[in-house]
Amino acid sequence: MSNPVIEVLILAAVALFVLWRLYVALGRGGDERPMQRPAPAPEQRGGAPEAQAPVPRRTEPERPIFTGPAAGGLEEIYNADSSFSAEEFLRGAKAAYTMIVGAYARGDRAALRPLLDDDVYEAWDAAIKARETSSDRAFELLRIKRAEIDRADLDVGIARVSVRYEADLGDGEVTRTAKEIWTFKREVASPDPNWLLDDVDVAA
Repeated sequence: MSNPVIEVLILAAVALFVLWRLYVALGRGGDERPMQRPAPAPEQRGGAPEAQAPVPRRTEPERPIFTGPAAGGLEEIYNADSSFSAEEFLRGAKAAYTMIVGAYARGDRAALRPLLDDDVYEAWDAAIKARETSSDRAFELLRIKRAEIDRADLDVGIARVSVRYEADLGDGEVTRTAKEIWTFKREVASPDPNWLLDDVDVAA
C-alpha cells in the first residue's frame, strides 16, 4: 500500500512547481521588467512633430525684364513663346547680318534663300542680277558698329523684331557707313527657331 504522506508531499511539490511556472510566465520573476508598450508614431506624440528634411521644390526660371522702346512688343512675344530671349535674338541678328551681307556680296543665292522672306529675296536677287551685268563691285562687311533692337510686335501669331544696324562696308577702294533697320519675323508656334529677314529700310 502506498504511503498517504508521501502522496501528499508529491502533490504539494507538483503544485508548487506549477505555481512557480505561472509566476515566471506572468512577468513577476527574474528581472521583474514590466511589459513595454510600443512607442507611438511621430504624429501621435504630444508636442511639436519631429522635424523632417525639406522636400526640394522645383524653381521656375526668372521672368526677364524688358526695357527700351520695344519693351511692350518683346513682352508680348515672350508671353507667346517663353523660350524667347532678347539677348540671344540680338546675338543671332548680328550673325545673320554678317551672313546675309556676305552672301549678297558674293552673289550666293543658295545661302541667301533660306534666310530671306520671299519679297526680300526677289528684290535682292534682282539686285545681284543687275550687278552681274555691270562693272559694279560688291561692298563687303568690314565691321558692325552698332546693333540694337528698335521695335517689336506680335500680330496673329507672327513675331516681328526690328534691329537698327550701323556698319562699315568697303569695296577695296571706298568705305561707306550703312545705316539700316532690318525686320525679322517668325511664327511663334512653329518648331523652327529660325527668323527670316522680312524687310529692310534705310535708317535716318
